[in-house]
Amino acid sequence: MIHVATQPKTALKFSPVQQSLFFATARSRVDKYFAQRNLSPHANRAMWQKAFFFLLTYCLLYGLILSNQFSGLAMLGLALLLGLCAAGVGFNVSHDAIHGAFSNKGWINQLLSKSFYLLGANPYLWKLTHNVVHHTYTNIAGHDEDIELAPGLVRLHKDEPHRPWQRFQHIYAFFLYGLASLSWVFRKDYVKFFQAKIGPLDNKHHPQTEYISLFVYKAAYYVFFLVLPIVVLDISWWQVLIGFMAMHLTEGLALGLVFQLAHIVEGTSFPIPTSKGTIDESWAIHQLQTTANFAPQSRLVTFFCGGLNRQIEHHLFPKICHIHYPAIAPIVKQTASEFGLPYIENLTFQSALVSHYQLLKRLGVPPSTKPN
Repeated sequence: MIHVATQPKTALKFSPVQQSLFFATARSRVDKYFAQRNLSPHANRAMWQKAFFFLLTYCLLYGLILSNQFSGLAMLGLALLLGLCAAGVGFNVSHDAIHGAFSNKGWINQLLSKSFYLLGANPYLWKLTHNVVHHTYTNIAGHDEDIELAPGLVRLHKDEPHRPWQRFQHIYAFFLYGLASLSWVFRKDYVKFFQAKIGPLDNKHHPQTEYISLFVYKAAYYVFFLVLPIVVLDISWWQVLIGFMAMHLTEGLALGLVFQLAHIVEGTSFPIPTSKGTIDESWAIHQLQTTANFAPQSRLVTFFCGGLNRQIEHHLFPKICHIHYPAIAPIVKQTASEFGLPYIENLTFQSALVSHYQLLKRLGVPPSTKPN
């Protein structure tokens, strides 16, 4: 069972101005959409089919590797596919479940949230860092730790100190994204679990069962993905490590890019709290200013990314299953337009990637230097 720690102890507050206007209107219209069609905002048959597809494919790929029936090169290819599939499980199953969006039954969400262990990650910590902190304080430095990808290595907003090597960050950042899931497996979860605060969140006290879960599931992951392959497969231990690294480089790149293209592109903002610890906009308007959609009409991107290419809808309505985002997106976009608010989107994956690349390149230039 996933428990929730205490709420953030912080003076940071959002302005209530227009809160009752834009967000209340958008929420009312979205609620009306479901009510008029007698639809549940949770998973439908298509969503269950997606979940079954990704979980079955994950198990199949893992089983094929352990079958010992393929050459080392073929198993490397299977490892790369397994990395992509692991990211797909995270996007399409774990993410919705941890948000409580997959089902109206808590035990189903809790059960499916355990699929996050298949990525080598901890669902309890993700709920704290992502659901509680990132979704509340999106793109606010010192609060949203999700934007602190590699402090000192990648400069993601103009208020960060500049370092000389960041001039090349638009080149090396993508390799660092590939290391993201490896860091998750071996470092990040442990660090986050034992640090005093996650952003503004008091992180000193955890349920006893979560201490056990952290170490037991991590150990199980190491056994299934490192020890067992070394014992079972007719390849050298270093070949197993290469396959493990390849799997995680693929997984990490997929996970990293989806997050970056949703928040770190041209047009998104990185608000700075006032001296009184307030943000000048309401929470919902803040989400519009710090979040972007990408490739919203691509069926392939939508299928693989679990709807996270429609990040605006996800941030405003995280309790709604992503299978419904294509239907509610026009409602949100129209409402934002009526209130004169931004609705940031890149129409293709390629344009979002270029936008992210250009932003990294611009932020890599020293503040005192004017680019040509």
